[in-house]
Amino acid sequence: MSTAYQSSSRKSWRLATGFAFTALACAILLGGVSAWLLGSVSIAGLSVAAFTFNFHIPAAFIRLFAVGRTVARYGERLTGHKAALTDQISRRVELFAAMAAAPAVRRAGWQLGDDSRLADYLDDVEDLDFARLRAGLPALTLACGLAVLIAGSAVLAPLSLLPITFLLLAILFAGNRVARAGAMAWDETRSLRRGGASRLGAAMASAVPLKVEGAWNRECAEALAALSRADGAQLALRRLQATLDMIAAAFGPAAGVSVMAAAWYAGGQGSELLAPMLLAFSWLALGEAINGGSRMLVAVLRRNAARAEIGQWTRGTASDRREFAPDNIKPGLLRHGALQRRAPDGRAIGMPISVLLARGQPTVLVGASGSGKTSLLKQIAGWIGDDAFAAGDRILPAGERRALVSLVLHDAVVLEDTVRANLFAGDVPDATLWRALEAVEMDGRIREAGGLDSWVRQDRFSLGEAQRINLARAWLSSRPLVLLDEPTEHLDEVQGERILERLLARFSDRIVVVSTHRAPPLRDVRTIELQP
Repeated sequence: MSTAYQSSSRKSWRLATGFAFTALACAILLGGVSAWLLGSVSIAGLSVAAFTFNFHIPAAFIRLFAVGRTVARYGERLTGHKAALTDQISRRVELFAAMAAAPAVRRAGWQLGDDSRLADYLDDVEDLDFARLRAGLPALTLACGLAVLIAGSAVLAPLSLLPITFLLLAILFAGNRVARAGAMAWDETRSLRRGGASRLGAAMASAVPLKVEGAWNRECAEALAALSRADGAQLALRRLQATLDMIAAAFGPAAGVSVMAAAWYAGGQGSELLAPMLLAFSWLALGEAINGGSRMLVAVLRRNAARAEIGQWTRGTASDRREFAPDNIKPGLLRHGALQRRAPDGRAIGMPISVLLARGQPTVLVGASGSGKTSLLKQIAGWIGDDAFAAGDRILPAGERRALVSLVLHDAVVLEDTVRANLFAGDVPDATLWRALEAVEMDGRIREAGGLDSWVRQDRFSLGEAQRINLARAWLSSRPLVLLDEPTEHLDEVQGERILERLLARFSDRIVVVSTHRAPPLRDVRTIELQP
């Protein structure tokens, strides 16, 4: 995470924590002072004390605490969501980079065009980031509130600690049961939903042949059955949550009654019961916070599942990034004397070819569809195979090349997010983002959409517009190797040539490889003809 993002995130989290403690304190004091006022008025009755009793001060405190609780809750929501979203922006950039480098991704041939896996990934990132807001912060304030009220009960009504402790143990027991069963239920739900959705999607894509074979009904029924079992596992988790919520809902009233009963049993009468009454209603107010315990627990379960899922993309890549620092490596030449071209599944394609890639002289891969242009780009990038390229006096294996390459595939994807997030540029200044959009002739369209912070998605853009956003990402990249897969596809011929010339001018100090169906009218380029 960049220094600016870290500073902004820390400041927002500190504010959110302060607002959370203020909201809890106001809620407790509101209940306690209200009860104290009612009790005092009741004790005063119609006696002379009733005419001398000044109820304006406690009434003013009640209004103050009510307003303070409302303001603090809104403040906690605003600053907490800002902090979580700030963390999420940086985490997305880091995790996308880790996923692109992970061996599991290359073996699966995964690209950002797989909408279902991309949606799962984004959901996991959200669960990971918002767990602190949904579970961590509420748990911290709740623990502090419990500590203060337990200390108060020990002083004013020690006997009340017996039933309060019993209730807390019951909540912990039920919570532990929900945690153990919920983790399995959540994993089962994710697996069944993913399998069922994948099977249903495959059946929809093959509807005609399946109907001919008489297998359509069976495939759809089995896919929907998997989704139904996922809902059943989710329902079982909800029932466990309901049990925990039932016990938690009884905690506040039971703790309040226990305090009053213990004080009365100890001989308290009249005005002596005012302080225990304040404490009892404080327990009642804290009970409202405890009612959210099951939601906090589920947030933790989702965070743990998301962390395990994302771990498969990042596992094994952190050490590689520590050992290799690409910032100091800017090769002027990449060479391979006899590169055996390979398909994504490792199958050999054609005869070995000689590859020479030079800085300042773009290389153009020309071939018809199916000739292996995209596969060769991925091979150069290190996504396919383990070929090593010579770069001057050193050898660059596949793992090191992945850290040096900006690979821009032709199947452009627009995420359901802001334009800024779609450009994958982290904390790059707005002026630079606009220059990139202007270079690919998308600045006018983005201004119409609402600017860099407007919310966009795939269906809001044509194929050509999505492709130009893809090229803007390339323009913003600082990697020394830039690989463009059919960059002018879906673009008007004249417009495509203009944009490509701007990109090549931008990358004049880097190694550039462009794949295309036919060679563009460019000067000083090296052309490699590919045959299927």
